[in-house]
This record gives sequence, C-alpha cells and structure tokens, in this order.
Amino acid sequence: MNDSLRGARIATFVYFSLCGTLMGTWVVNIPAIEERVGITHATLGGLLVLLGLGAFIGMQVAGRLTDRLGARVVVPATAVLCSAALVLPGLPRDPWTLGGALLVFGFCNGCLDVSMNAHAVHVEKAYGRPVMSAFHATFSVGGVLAALVGAATASAGLSPAAGMAAMGVLGITIALISARALLPAEPTTTGTDPVEKVEHAPASDRSTTHSTRRRIWILAALALMVMLCEGAANDWSALHLKDVLGAPASVAAFAYGTFAATMTIGRLLADRLVTRFGSMAILRHGATTAAVGITIVTVSPWTWAAFAGWALFGLGLSGCVPQLFSAAGHADPAAAGANVSRVAGLGYVGMLAGPAAIGWLTHLVALNHAFVLLILLCATTAVAAGILRTGSDRTPELAHGTH
Repeated sequence: MNDSLRGARIATFVYFSLCGTLMGTWVVNIPAIEERVGITHATLGGLLVLLGLGAFIGMQVAGRLTDRLGARVVVPATAVLCSAALVLPGLPRDPWTLGGALLVFGFCNGCLDVSMNAHAVHVEKAYGRPVMSAFHATFSVGGVLAALVGAATASAGLSPAAGMAAMGVLGITIALISARALLPAEPTTTGTDPVEKVEHAPASDRSTTHSTRRRIWILAALALMVMLCEGAANDWSALHLKDVLGAPASVAAFAYGTFAATMTIGRLLADRLVTRFGSMAILRHGATTAAVGITIVTVSPWTWAAFAGWALFGLGLSGCVPQLFSAAGHADPAAAGANVSRVAGLGYVGMLAGPAAIGWLTHLVALNHAFVLLILLCATTAVAAGILRTGSDRTPELAHGTH
C-alpha cells in the first residue's frame, strides 16, 4: 500500500467527518434558530422539507459533475461551498429567508455527500477490500463533534450565526488542506449516466446496460427502506420510551443515544465482517437483526428491553447503507457518481419520509404498533439482499486481492 493511497483514505475520513460536523452544527442550533425566527414546530417541519429538497437536487447535480470532472475537483469544491453555506441558516429573522437559506445549505450538503461517497468508492476499489463502512462511521463521529462544539459555543454566549460562521471558516480551511491528498481525478469525456448509455449503447450491450440500470434502482429502493427506518429511529425512539413506556424524559433521551452508539460501533466493525463474509451477508443478517430489534421495541412493555431493542436496531442497520452505496459505485465505475446519487437521493427521501410516515400511522394506531412498518421494511430488505450476490459489486476485492 503506497503513501498516496493511505493519504487518500485519510482525506476521505476527513471529508466524511467534516460533512457530519457541518450538518450536526445546524442540528444543534435548531432550537435557538427556531426561537429567534419565532416559528412553531409545525412551521419548522415544513421548512425542513426545503432542506431535504435542496439536498436531493444537489445529489443529482453532483453525481454527474463527479463523473465528468473527477472527485478530486468536486469534493473539495463542494466542501468549501457547504462550509460557507453553513452560516446562512443562522442569519435569517423570518421564515421566508430561513427557507431559502435551508434550500441552499441542503443543496451544498447533498453535493458534498454524493461526491465524497463517489470518491470513497474509488478509494475502496484501489484498496481492494471493504473500507466504506468506516467512512460512514466517521460521519457519525462528526455529529458528536458538532454537539460538543455547539455546547461550547453556546456556553461562551456566541449567537448561532457566530458559532456557525466560525465552524464554516474552519471547514473551508480543512477542505482546502485535505484536497491535495485525494486520488487523481478520473474525468469522463461524455456523460456515462446509465440512462443515457441505454439509449446510445450498441444493441449487443443494451441488455447488460438495462440489467445494471435495474440493479441501481433496486439498490435505491433498498436504500429508501433502510434509511426510512433510520429516520424513524432518529425522531421517534425517545418519544417511544416517554409516551408508550412512561419513562421520564431524562431516561427516554438515551433511547436515541443507544441507537446511534450501536450504529457507529457497527460501522466501525462492518468492513472486517464484509471482508470475511461478503456484503450480501452483512445486508441480509443486518436487516434481520434490525427486524428483531424493532420487534422487541414494538412488543416489549419493559424499558430495559426497549433499550436492548433500539441497540439491536442500530447495530443491524449500521452496515446496510454502506453496502448499498458501495454496490452502486462498483456497478459501473465510469458512472459511480451518477449511480451513487440515485441510491443516495432515494435513500435521503426515505430518511425524510420515515418520521412523517410513522407520524401519519399514529393517527390510526398506537406509536409502538406503527413500528410494524419498520419490521416489514427490514424483512423485505433481508429477503432482497441477494441483489448483492451477482456482479462485480458483490465485494470490492473483485480484482485486487487483499492488501
């Protein structure tokens, strides 16, 4: 393993951590921004749709740009833009400008998200063994760092705008310093979008191209299911312990902490497990473990059992999304950015839809009974995990061996 490849891996860790920190900085400042703008929770929920819309659009744009210009160009550029845009949500004093700020920040964050994942696919291919899950773990670590920094800036009396601006300046600096360590750009001269390839490919190649296209959309559908489950846990785990099991708020808060902790630990361990057992096994057994965990949450009347259930849920889901992103990137290396953007984009829709879907179901059934939807989605993912069995994206050590 040469020093340039090791440096590229470290730089990818940095960008994933930076992305998590930037998003986490926005999240920890939400209460203060909501109070300053003078909006209700319902209004904030509507504005967050603009954040998601911007991210989705950014993912689609960045996917094609990454394939054309190379990740070495797009990753640092989008990291700088995302860092600069972080201050925008801290400035408005009315809902309209806050909505615009969230749309721009979401767009920049979506661009960074897809481009860094596309670069992670290239790093993984160069390593010849799974490394994707660890990158996603550092994204979670970035969120923890944001919480610590947010607490420090709040205790120092800094306004949200000042704290977010300071983090943005730091982010720009980190993005520029880390840029040189990224892998050399591999631009393509024409669009390699699988949809376009279907139209322009020779007749003899169209069946293969159609097959790749179908695989990408199946992977995207699975990402939607898995990330819908993750989004539901983010917003409803603490409320489940508080409203269904009657736990005090101080105890209920640990439900999400338990879920997030086991998800981070699982992602740190997943790459070694993928090397040994393969990505299909991780997706299938991970989704099955998550189904068992959320089933415990759904039926158990005991707080301690609910904690165990949320822990299993996080552990099971932890390795699923990285395998789907990795498979999308390896399906057609020349179109890694476009393919990852489709899977990540639809997955992000699931992340946003999860809390809303559970909320809608609570109008019909009790909260814990609404979690049956999550059980079904995890079970469906486990059954469909065979999509990773065939093709070169089954495991990334396809042509390189183990280094």
